[in-house]
Amino acid sequence: MSNLTTFEEIIEKVLDHEGGYVNDPVDPGKETKYGISQKFNPKIDIKNLTVDQAKEIYYKKYWTPNKCDQLPSHLRHFYFDTCVNQGAIKAIKILQRAVNNKSLTIIKVDGKIGPKTIAASQDLELDRAKAYRIKAYIHTITFNPRLEKYFYGWFRRVLEI
Repeated sequence: MSNLTTFEEIIEKVLDHEGGYVNDPVDPGKETKYGISQKFNPKIDIKNLTVDQAKEIYYKKYWTPNKCDQLPSHLRHFYFDTCVNQGAIKAIKILQRAVNNKSLTIIKVDGKIGPKTIAASQDLELDRAKAYRIKAYIHTITFNPRLEKYFYGWFRRVLEI
């Protein structure tokens, strides 16, 4: 189980997983550095992006708007990493589906992080959330088989949280 709870701790592990500069035409993000993609950040010079700039982008575009610090501490690393690797909407839906299949309280799977999702996630087991994330990867690969080359790395990444 992950014992990383703050942005400063979690971002180091995420950057380690994301690696340096990559320009893989199969990757939906296309040109990336530290996981920051040119596709979703067209005004950024990806090749010259620094680690500190990447951290600032992650904090402003991923950590804060997705309310990572409001989730229970045992889910923060998992959730933030999912936002980074699979996108915020998918990360929230993964969390919502995992919660819905654990409890009697059913919340709408809408990809919006609000007080109901945050409250419902308080007792969610990390392993249950991980299972739903892996399920989402399998779904992605089913509809885009070219991405299967990433599956083992994605799977390993989830297990390391």
